Amino acid sequence: MSDYKDPLTLARALIKCQSVTPNDGGALDTLVTALDLLGFECWRLPFSEEGTEDVDNLFARLGTESPHFCFAGHVDVVPEGEATRWSHPPFQADIYGQRLFGRGAVDMKGAIAAFVAAVARYIEKRANESRNGSISLLITGDEEGPSINGTRKVLKWMEKNSQRPDACLVGEPTNPLKLGDMIKIGRRGSLNATLIVNGTQGHAAYPELADNPIPYLVSMLDWLNASVLDSGTKFFQPSNIEITSIDVGNLATNVIPEKAIAKFNIRYNDQHTSETLVDLLNKGFSKITNNFVLDTNSSGDAFLTEPGRLSSILTDSIKTITGRTPKLSTNGGTSDARFIKDICPVVEFGLSGKTMHKIDECVSLDDLELLTQIYSKTLESYFNE
Repeated sequence: MSDYKDPLTLARALIKCQSVTPNDGGALDTLVTALDLLGFECWRLPFSEEGTEDVDNLFARLGTESPHFCFAGHVDVVPEGEATRWSHPPFQADIYGQRLFGRGAVDMKGAIAAFVAAVARYIEKRANESRNGSISLLITGDEEGPSINGTRKVLKWMEKNSQRPDACLVGEPTNPLKLGDMIKIGRRGSLNATLIVNGTQGHAAYPELADNPIPYLVSMLDWLNASVLDSGTKFFQPSNIEITSIDVGNLATNVIPEKAIAKFNIRYNDQHTSETLVDLLNKGFSKITNNFVLDTNSSGDAFLTEPGRLSSILTDSIKTITGRTPKLSTNGGTSDARFIKDICPVVEFGLSGKTMHKIDECVSLDDLELLTQIYSKTLESYFNE
């Protein structure tokens, strides 16, 4: 157990596993070895679905009683990019200048190691005392990928097997600059859309024999760009629309194209759902032309865990360890918390995200230790209040 009270040991071991989504790279085996020594019961949960790649996941639990506190995270990482541009090899877990380098150091193998170390310290501190409740880890290998065979399928398995948690902490890198800056208590929804405007191809010299879709598309995008969806709420910033692509696939300057295509993304708050937004878009576009197809996909609606006991305990732990009062926020992209919120209160707190997904991703050794202390304090407060 003593080796795992220091998060650096496990963090380095996990980083050395080349677990680029959906490959495991031995990361879950490494984690199970540590959790077995701490007394966790572990379940490996591989899932598959036609048209997707198989993904291995892990659920581990220490104890069987309530309350049940769950830590959620992912061992999969994004590709390293051009490895020769790294000052330290991305899967070597080098320590240089009091920083640990490697893909996943911040997002989020460092946080997983910190949580395991916090549990090890919690167990040792309570060695001669009775411990109420139980602690679990929900670890996926599909967070950086399509998120189909990962957390949401593990959650279904948990509910079916009476493993529903009472509270969950996701270890995503939530802090913009310094550890203690921010706790995520919700996330905005994300709607991806492809707008196809159809026309009739023809010669540019004979426009009366064709129907140019581009002017219609320009007008539709002008309406879209001028749309103000809302002014924000207490915990959410205003929803925003970003046009990300315009294309007609036209290689000739004297041909009116048959179709014009645009793509855009809407990040929306809890005043909307994907359904209400799609209805709004269809109504707005139809005022310009009916000769269009709108294809949409939502990765999840906005959600909010109202400030309460869980966020209060975590806030107090952060203040005690770092001296900072974290902001309760809902900004940023999506995370697997969007699935977990359906079964229990969930908040997110991890390392600083300054280097995540970048060349030379790295974490301060001091931050790794401080995060462990914050998680440890959170466990103590959760089970002792």
